[in-house]
Amino acid sequence: MKQTKELLIINFGLFLTAAGIHFFKIPNHFATGGVSGISILLAPFIENLNVGSLMLLINIVFLLLGFVLLGWDFTKKTIYSSLVLSGMVWVLGTLFPLAGPLTDDTLLELFFSVGLPSIGSALIFNMNASTGGTDIIAKILNKYTNLDIGKALMSSDFIITMLAGVVFGIKAGMYSVLGLVLKGFIVDYVIEGFNIRKLVVIVSDKPDQIQEYIIHNIKRGATIHTAYGAYSNDEKLVITSVMNRKQALDLRNFIRKIDEKAFITITNTSETIGKGFRTI
Repeated sequence: MKQTKELLIINFGLFLTAAGIHFFKIPNHFATGGVSGISILLAPFIENLNVGSLMLLINIVFLLLGFVLLGWDFTKKTIYSSLVLSGMVWVLGTLFPLAGPLTDDTLLELFFSVGLPSIGSALIFNMNASTGGTDIIAKILNKYTNLDIGKALMSSDFIITMLAGVVFGIKAGMYSVLGLVLKGFIVDYVIEGFNIRKLVVIVSDKPDQIQEYIIHNIKRGATIHTAYGAYSNDEKLVITSVMNRKQALDLRNFIRKIDEKAFITITNTSETIGKGFRTI
């Protein structure tokens, strides 16, 4: 059941990415890095091959390189996503051929060309998968040159983006640079949104009731430790727990009913690893 859910999420992420590439990136010549960017750059010079077909060919080359230089364990994790994404772009290009941009608003087109693939990529990354492509090149550079993966990936994407200005003109190049910057922010923001949890710290005169509610009603664990008030010098039990937004709201409402003098701190935590959350 879990694997089926993960596969559905990955496929949905791949579809969003493919839709952003076909309907918005390709017609506007936005080459914001990756295999899609390379394919958009090469498509005008290669007849009888659309962007989806080029993506498929380039991904196969990258996967072979990854297998030879990085081993099967790394390569097998990227095969499915990279090939399915290429196939989806090819199918969309065949079923819905476009002669030009959908609208005359370039900024609106840029937003969707970056937003849809960024959300799709975030969904895929959150499932511990990858679309391959230039990620493989970055991994190879990291292994054989000790160049940081993030820097290697940014370098390859930046070169592709700069070439967009040479091939399609300075306007397309500038929009591609803007799209590359936006892509990084959106992916990070969406991934953080998926993983965000509430860290709840409670100081109350009724810790037993609160502990019971956390364990039996919202089905979460808690850590309890003793603390002293700096002003009152009274000894208190402090309860700390991590939960989702709804559970934090339910807990706050429960505490409000039983102890109006309780002190509660609720903060966001971008990543929680351990039993009941993400695995290490």
